Amino acid sequence: MESTGNSSVSGDRKASKKTVASSVTAKPSGKSPVSSTNPMNPNTVTALSSAHANQVMFFRDVSLGPREAELRFRLIHLWEARNIYTKTLIGQEMLLIDEEGTVIQGFVPAGRVGTFDLVAGSVYKLRNFFGSRNKAQFSVADHIAIVSFSWNSDLSVLENPPVLIPEDRFRFHSFEEFMANCDSKDCVGHMRLVNGQTLTDHTVLDEVAIAEKRHLCVHVQTHDGPVMKLYLWDNAASEFCQKFKSYGRTPHVLLVTTVNPKLLGGTLCLTSMSSSRVFMDDDVQPSKDYFEWLSSNTGIANRIAAEVVTKHETVTLEELFSYIKQEASKVAWFECTATIDDVVQGSSWYYVSCGGFNSKAVKGPTSLMCNNKKCEKSEVTGVPQYLTKISIYDKREQAVFVILGNAGKELTGKHAVELVANFFESNEGAGADHYVPVPQALLDTIGQTGKFIVKVSDHNLKGKTQTITVTKILPPEAPLPAMSDDIPTTMGDGSAPSSGYGDPAGDRARKAADSLESDDAKRFKSG
Repeated sequence: MESTGNSSVSGDRKASKKTVASSVTAKPSGKSPVSSTNPMNPNTVTALSSAHANQVMFFRDVSLGPREAELRFRLIHLWEARNIYTKTLIGQEMLLIDEEGTVIQGFVPAGRVGTFDLVAGSVYKLRNFFGSRNKAQFSVADHIAIVSFSWNSDLSVLENPPVLIPEDRFRFHSFEEFMANCDSKDCVGHMRLVNGQTLTDHTVLDEVAIAEKRHLCVHVQTHDGPVMKLYLWDNAASEFCQKFKSYGRTPHVLLVTTVNPKLLGGTLCLTSMSSSRVFMDDDVQPSKDYFEWLSSNTGIANRIAAEVVTKHETVTLEELFSYIKQEASKVAWFECTATIDDVVQGSSWYYVSCGGFNSKAVKGPTSLMCNNKKCEKSEVTGVPQYLTKISIYDKREQAVFVILGNAGKELTGKHAVELVANFFESNEGAGADHYVPVPQALLDTIGQTGKFIVKVSDHNLKGKTQTITVTKILPPEAPLPAMSDDIPTTMGDGSAPSSGYGDPAGDRARKAADSLESDDAKRFKSG
């Protein structure tokens, strides 16, 4: 593999191109390398190859078509290639590196698998092969060609190679490069979450659950960049578990090769491939280099830098406010544990939605109307939804949160529509303009401590409001909600439409549509 402008080798070439002497011996040929004068012309290639049959060729000179020259290389890694649907064996794929540090992909067709004795880490010489065109997608090397083993290929162990051949080479991408280039590269960083668990000195993996699901999810951050969601499947997941346990302590650095980037709902997700390998703290030189950096830069490494992370980072209120003040911060979701000090009164604790898009329903000439242009209903049935401000605190800071939609039901155990209907049932003479006071169900939450999933919005980042929006609430002892790892989804902060309610309570509840005087309620649009 020749280095390209958009791939880096462990930050610099010296760090990732770790060269060691082989322990096996070989007979030097004394031949000089040969290259084709016209590498894209198969006829010229064949003629030259025939004339110099036993000369050694570097990977940089490999081109398309049949070749009879000799290659010398180390076998870095090998894996089976199977049809994704039928699981039929297609062949055996390999990652090879020569003495110049150039990496190329190798391939043994299914009919020849087992013919060659291949062992990862060994050094070989190969005579006679075919230069196949590299894949446009999911390639594991940047080279234009693949070394395909053909009918007359002759492979043998190279004993005592005259030149040291590197053990490995990596092609790292940063978050920005993964976003810009949807090709397979390597990823290195420190782990923030493993299957939803924050790493501690006593983190234990649920290997049974991982084996049943065939995958796990790791949130990885490279230096102080955005957090990326990395899915490890099958062999990669198994390798992760084995290495994680083998350390006898909690490892922190994760390096995964040939990950496939995907943008799902605007969120960057990385997925392992059949060719992926997993390394941790002390396994290879690039992971050692990163671990050394991590040990010297814990403050930078722990700085919050979420890029619409689908799994929520746990922060204190102080850290939350610090993130909002950072110039490069973007919209993100976080988890805070706090105690409710009071329910803010003096403004309406709910609003009336259209029942479809959760947008505020407005009073029309004869009925309620939805102010969301996507809503096709000319008339809507108003559905009360929570829009409740609460003052909260943790050990060091105070803040004001606003509870929206179903988050209110998670807090009180009751839907807003039920509480509003109960009020009008108990107050038969109340008209549409009657102020609905804060219900006891909300007041009873004062003094409770809970986990709040909050959204830092554009309004927070631009300084338009200091009120933080709550999209979900959990009690401290409850686990975080499971999120689908099979197909990552973009989680919206709007709640599902509330169910309708029947008469006569529903008729009385609709009177509340005209009693909304809160400016926040007038401005609010869910979703």
